[in-house]
Amino acid sequence: MVLPTGALAHAEGGTAGTGFLTGFLHPLGGPDHVLAMLAVGMWGAQLGYPAIWVLPVAFPQVMALGGVAGILGVPLSGIELGVTVSVIVLGSMIALDRRPPLWAAFLVVSFFAVFHGYAHGAELPGKTGAVAYSAGFVTATGLIHLTGIGIGLVVKLPHGVKMLRAGGSAIAAAGVFLAGQLLLK
Repeated sequence: MVLPTGALAHAEGGTAGTGFLTGFLHPLGGPDHVLAMLAVGMWGAQLGYPAIWVLPVAFPQVMALGGVAGILGVPLSGIELGVTVSVIVLGSMIALDRRPPLWAAFLVVSFFAVFHGYAHGAELPGKTGAVAYSAGFVTATGLIHLTGIGIGLVVKLPHGVKMLRAGGSAIAAAGVFLAGQLLLK
């Protein structure tokens, strides 16, 4: 209640913040983004070393490329669907305890990173600096990944694998719900 509407993550109706803070808040404004970012960190933790760092580092790097494409207006369809499906797929990978080779996990994460980045870049508010905005959304994404890693470290506890898989199931179920909402639009 104490935050001005300009602090909201999604700039609407001409309300535009500036730079880093706007970009930082943007990924926090959508449950699809937050859930997918948590899942990347959780899945990396579930897979262990080196995936615990490779996946959460690769995602923001590829996401930044997708962000540039979105800022430049490069045509790419199915962005909302790609973001939503990422929640389902990444949550399912955790829930089903899928352990592909590192290169395959990297490709899955990178594929979805393009959609997330594009969504962030395409929603760049008109009077916001693109570089600072991009640095903001990449930083926020990295912090959400770190939170996901922290959650994923539950695997080291007794029954931790079951708890993590339950968390992945909840993320995938939320993704199905979000997909339903998307289809009803």
